[in-house]
Parts: sequence; C-alpha cells; structure tokens
Amino acid sequence: MRTAAAVIMANEAIARDVYRMILKTDLGQEVQCGQFVQVAVPGYFLRRPISVHRADAEGISLIYRIAGDGTRTLSELKAGETVDLFGPLGSGFPLLDEDITLIGGGVGVPPLVETAARYIKAGHEVTAVLGFSDREVVICKDELEALGCRVIIATMDGSDGYKGTVIDAIEKAGLTVSTVLACGPLPMLKAVAERYDGYISLEERMACGIGACMGCVIRTPDGDSRRICKDGPVFRIGEVEL
Repeated sequence: MRTAAAVIMANEAIARDVYRMILKTDLGQEVQCGQFVQVAVPGYFLRRPISVHRADAEGISLIYRIAGDGTRTLSELKAGETVDLFGPLGSGFPLLDEDITLIGGGVGVPPLVETAARYIKAGHEVTAVLGFSDREVVICKDELEALGCRVIIATMDGSDGYKGTVIDAIEKAGLTVSTVLACGPLPMLKAVAERYDGYISLEERMACGIGACMGCVIRTPDGDSRRICKDGPVFRIGEVEL
C-alpha cells in the first residue's frame, strides 16, 4: 500500500446519484479484485473508502454513490484534476478454481466486475445476481454481460428483472447457486450468509483504512474481533457475525 497522485480522466454520472471516476495511476497493477482505495476529498480531513471497480496497468476506475457532502464534492471534480489515493487496501476476493455466483446490491456491485473479469479470464463460468431499488439505479449489467457473465437483475419495485430481493430472483429464476462471492448492504449479506457458502465483502465507514484506529471492528462467533479494513473487507461466510 502507498499513496499516489492520480489524474482524473473522466468523472461522470452513470445512474441516479451514482458516478464513475476513471483515474490514471500506476496503482492499478497492484490491485487484487475486491480491494479498495482511500480517496482524499478536497476540503475534508478523512479520506473516503471506495472499492475498485476495474484495474489495469493504465489505472483504475471507481464507482460511488453520492451519500453526503464529501462524495458530492468528489462528484464535482473534473477531468484533468488530480486526487490523492492511498492503497490498495484490504483483503480481496479469493480466486478459486471453480465456477462462481456473484451476488451484489447497489454500489456493492462494482467490485464484483473486476472479480468476474478475472474468473472468466481463468476459464470459469460466472453468474451475477444483482439487486437494486429500481431501474434508474441499475449499474454494471451491460458490462458484466459483455464480459460473458449470465446476469440476473432484481429490483424492489419490479421495474427491471425480477421483483423483490436477490434471493427472490435466485428462486424465481430456478438458479442453482455455486460458491458465492457477495458484496452489498448488510441485510442482503445476512440473507446470503444464511443460505449459501462462500465469501462476503462488508461495507463500513473507515478512518485510517489500515487497522490502526479500530473504528471498523466486527465480532467473530467465538468472541474475537476482526478489522473490516485490514482483515477484510472480504471474509469467509461464518467467519464474522453479521
């Protein structure tokens, strides 16, 4: 992990209140799928943790939702400006020698794209089940299909794909679920962990991003603790209490 200045190549809305920032940086060649970076936002002391959407030798892309003043400021930055990054951070998704099912919700979907790309490159079949509130916030569907994934969409209002949760969509589609790699809101992850085996990536507010401040601690079933930023954000299902 290290700090690096990155040049913004593009920073544009891709859905309601959701933006994609494309950055030129050499950090991309160090990123494992499922890792994140801490982004310095002008005028704010604490960095914002954002999962890496795609990564290569040319740079990385980040997809984020406007959730407050900090991310709104981030969305106003223009191409040609620079941002300071710290990373890559955390433990990513494992690259298993098998076909997988990706389950994502909202802005938990973006890190699954790089994960899908690496599994497909290794010759595995990938099914992605993605959940959103409505069709106006559906992201990454076309990109995953272009990679070769089978994509199943769930929206709570039924405006795109199956109506209901990702679990509803899995059942309605008659999908046989293989090993799961999941990222999204906590209620979704709890439902996934109750039914399937695999790995989950947790979303959490973070200060330092390296485990020093102990601000993102989660308990294990035996009463021990784990730091989401350092020991995670990816954990094996059952390793931590949700």
